[in-house]
Amino acid sequence: MKKLKTHLLALIFCLPFTLFAQQKAGKKVTITPTNKLAQPKLVVGIVVDQMRWDFLFRYANRYGQGGFKRLLRDGFSCDNTQISYLPTVTAAGHTGVYTGSVPALHGIAGNDWTEQNNGVMKYCTEDSTETTVGSSSVAGQMSPRNLWASTITDELKLATNFKSKTIGIALKDRGAILPTGHTANAAYWFDDLTGNWITSSYYMNQLPAWVNTFNGAKNAEKYNALDWHPLYNIATYTQSEADSNAHEGLFKGEKASVFPHLISKLNKGAGSIRNTPYGNTITLDFAKTAITQEKLGTNLVTDFLAVSLSSTDYIGHQFGPNSAEIEDTYLRLDNDLTNFFNYLDTQLGKNNYTVFLTADHGAAHNPAFLTQHKIPAGLFLGNDILKDLNAKLKTEFGIDKLILNFGNYQVNFNNTAIANAKINIADLKTYCIKFLEQQDGVAFAIDMDKIAEASLPKSLKERMINGYNHQRSGAIQILLQPGYFQGYGITGTTHGTWHPYDTHIPLLFMGWGIKQGTLNRQTAMADIAPTLAALLHIQEPNANIGEPIVEILDTAK
Repeated sequence: MKKLKTHLLALIFCLPFTLFAQQKAGKKVTITPTNKLAQPKLVVGIVVDQMRWDFLFRYANRYGQGGFKRLLRDGFSCDNTQISYLPTVTAAGHTGVYTGSVPALHGIAGNDWTEQNNGVMKYCTEDSTETTVGSSSVAGQMSPRNLWASTITDELKLATNFKSKTIGIALKDRGAILPTGHTANAAYWFDDLTGNWITSSYYMNQLPAWVNTFNGAKNAEKYNALDWHPLYNIATYTQSEADSNAHEGLFKGEKASVFPHLISKLNKGAGSIRNTPYGNTITLDFAKTAITQEKLGTNLVTDFLAVSLSSTDYIGHQFGPNSAEIEDTYLRLDNDLTNFFNYLDTQLGKNNYTVFLTADHGAAHNPAFLTQHKIPAGLFLGNDILKDLNAKLKTEFGIDKLILNFGNYQVNFNNTAIANAKINIADLKTYCIKFLEQQDGVAFAIDMDKIAEASLPKSLKERMINGYNHQRSGAIQILLQPGYFQGYGITGTTHGTWHPYDTHIPLLFMGWGIKQGTLNRQTAMADIAPTLAALLHIQEPNANIGEPIVEILDTAK
């Protein structure tokens, strides 16, 4: 036996040299791997912008079998997935999903933020060094360069020596760009000026022929011409307020916020599609075309398509979560998802792809709606409070406009003016905190340099620390009371706070490598990327702090 082991070891160590000698001698050598790991043909990430977790169940009795119910029935649902940072906004959410990280580390501190060194306001994906491809507008002057970390899509490219194809699609530029990271083959978003899907010179110098063909069909105009009628009889929308109520915003040109919304009569251009369910439909139409034309899922390695459905956010902001418009939007989205999943089944084969669906954030109830039902709520009148506070600071410290803004529920100081005037920053912050905590709706105002000393629940401290980026976040974090948000009107809704309605998001996986089931233990948005890394047997993103959700993984794969 000992002699046999010796011969086997000799054979193993000599094998590379034998193969090398055979290759030099001109002999063709074929090695067939016996331990190659199978992978899905395609991963599709779907982020539903502003989708509250409870929307999975609120309208469930009217969903069909092939959309949300298919995800819940055939896939795996993580029912207690939370966002573990502030602020809960689109750019930070999409980045968090795909980096497994938080603003403190990946750098996307909001949709926009104030650069603390110079007071300049910066949009998350703005890049004046790039040009628009597909339009004469400036909507394509974008790139992922403000993102500091890698994404799971970047890691897939690295793991396959850039053989994987990765593409991002969304009405919003940030919803297409940030998920696909730095190495994407393409990211496409919607241009209001032309009604075209466009991109940036960061990715390419001209649109592919298939994109030009899709744009040439003028699909946005065709959908807008349909107007927005309810999918069913309006009397059956029993999970919503009455169609006519005081809590919903209007389309410009409308006299009442009621169905039908005659988009074709308002003459507001192709961009009107954003605020209708057709925005989600056209996004998935474009996604299906991209899969076909780019031959996604036919590669020797896994490809990745990141899709963000943005219209749910626009409609939510305008009408609020208790509107018939939102109910109709999710019923239509359920139909769109059914069609999309059926397309994937036909194109790639059922269970040959992996799909996940989540959200970038949730949304609050309209405060007037809550108070009508005797639930405490209100608006944090940030503009008025800022004006009043700056006036008092001028009297106290002798300098005008010491605070630039309250962006992302933070106090962004004019640090240049403070330094030039040699104002004691500790005294300034103490004054501001005392003033802010006396304002209606403010629960706490926290000096981020003293967060360890704050008398707050641990979970709130963690969210603030995770969201605080010293280069891009304000020095004081404002925490509002439940039911309050910063607002400038009485209709619709928004998001951005620490409350469960903003932080509790859906998370469902389905398809290749995924078990069927439900999980109620707490998981985090940051766990999505490392779970995908485990599924694909690749490295997690380089700023990842999440953990794989091992319960969902079919270890037989």
